[in-house]
Amino acid sequence: MKRCFFITCMMLLCVGTLAAADVGSGKSSLVENLPTAFTSANQLYSEGKFSQAAKDYRVILNSGAVSANLLFNDGNAEFKSGNLGRAIAAWRRAAQLAPRDADVRANLDFARNQVQGATWRESRWESWLGSLSLNEWTALAALAFWLMFLLFAAVQIRPALKNTLRGPARSAAVAAVFFCACLGAATMAHFTKSVAVVVLPDAVTRSGPFNDAQNAFAVHDGAELAVLDRRNGWVEVTDGAGRIGWMEDRQVEVLPAI
Repeated sequence: MKRCFFITCMMLLCVGTLAAADVGSGKSSLVENLPTAFTSANQLYSEGKFSQAAKDYRVILNSGAVSANLLFNDGNAEFKSGNLGRAIAAWRRAAQLAPRDADVRANLDFARNQVQGATWRESRWESWLGSLSLNEWTALAALAFWLMFLLFAAVQIRPALKNTLRGPARSAAVAAVFFCACLGAATMAHFTKSVAVVVLPDAVTRSGPFNDAQNAFAVHDGAELAVLDRRNGWVEVTDGAGRIGWMEDRQVEVLPAI
């Protein structure tokens, strides 16, 4: 039984570690002149050239550089440029890297209040899982697992400490199971569930994945929709009211749910 428990924990930790590595993998491909490019984009923003600043931030992001500060600034520039959906998408990504950043959350909530029509929201469970980043869940699960391992090892090495360490070892085991379960759930949600943020003011949903299909329901710039399927350059989405339709890839930015 213990062996199965250890194997399960290790599998979850490996999955979480790989997931965390995937989330931050873009940092290894930073362009050499990133500080200069970032400073230049910030300067454009300070001069009120928001559209150009947004373009420069996107160039940096497309190079593989990812950080909460970069995404936060990009969201600000997009919002000032009148691109509500792109701002929400940038701030959603920033919130996934820095889930408890007050400025990111405040801007995201403010922008969401500007969106017209129905929009999708994650469940309370998903919202709670999103209160920590995937890297943080991985760190907590690893810490709890190794604490449990060390306590059980100490009991085996020093039988005289069995009564003293029994309680802490059980508590550590419960914590390890809990955090590994949360890590597994967060990892699954990150890689299997997606949200499509509408980034064009004239976006439409259709009854099928082709241009001649009838309109399904109205959507507005900045609306967040749950992704159901993707096919040949089209995304099947559902809104907060349960309606289903298809949208072209160019009309949305698809992001992990948490």
